[in-house]
Amino acid sequence: MRIYCLTPFFKRIFALTILLTVVLPRFAQSEEIGSVDTKFKILGANHKIVIEAFDDPEINNVTCYLSRAKTGGIKGSLGLAEDTADAAISCHQVGPIDVPENIKAGKTEGETVFKQRTSLIFKKLQVNRFYDQKRNTLVYLAYSDKVVEGSPKNALSAVPIMPWH
Repeated sequence: MRIYCLTPFFKRIFALTILLTVVLPRFAQSEEIGSVDTKFKILGANHKIVIEAFDDPEINNVTCYLSRAKTGGIKGSLGLAEDTADAAISCHQVGPIDVPENIKAGKTEGETVFKQRTSLIFKKLQVNRFYDQKRNTLVYLAYSDKVVEGSPKNALSAVPIMPWH
């Protein structure tokens, strides 16, 4: 009988976990503000619209509010359902904003600041931040991303950077 030592395997998994934690960009964590039921389900949770808030992880004093559909029923309650691509976003300046130089340089595809799973494996809701230097404005785009195909459904919010008193 042969016994396999799993210790090297677990060491590699641990090292990979630490590496990914350090290397991968940090995304904002959301907090649920509230929700409303949109369809009654006899078994499992009702379908609903959830309202969440998150702060931009790299720019202080910008808060975004996101509303999104959340599928209920048995599959939804177990985390197996795929949520629709419907979402809305509204971002606001809540204090003085100082945009770091690396963000002012900006990427044309934007930078992901929020990501949340909306299906078991293949679908995510993302928010990308863009900087419009000409208008001194931060622009946030919410959209659904699927491994095989994206979704044309999206929402946009702009935060003009204003002096704060």
